[in-house]
Amino acid sequence: MDLYKAIQDLYAEKEKLERVIASLEELQRTAGSVPVLPKPVKRRGRKSMNSSERQEVSERMRKYWASRREQKLPDKAVPEKSDR
Repeated sequence: MDLYKAIQDLYAEKEKLERVIASLEELQRTAGSVPVLPKPVKRRGRKSMNSSERQEVSERMRKYWASRREQKLPDKAVPEKSDR
């Protein structure tokens, strides 16, 4: 293969590549400079309670702690008074 012919082929290939690169860059410019990203999914916050729901929770917790105190009372019965 002739060296001169190889150089000509390489220059022809270079020109083709430059044209392809230029057309791709043009497509990129016309498509928009900023790609559109999907919106992030919003997290749901904690549900707020209305006054009646707060009252229900309050009563339920009051009963819960009362039962807990009752369970501990037999273990810690009223201490005996010592005679001094």
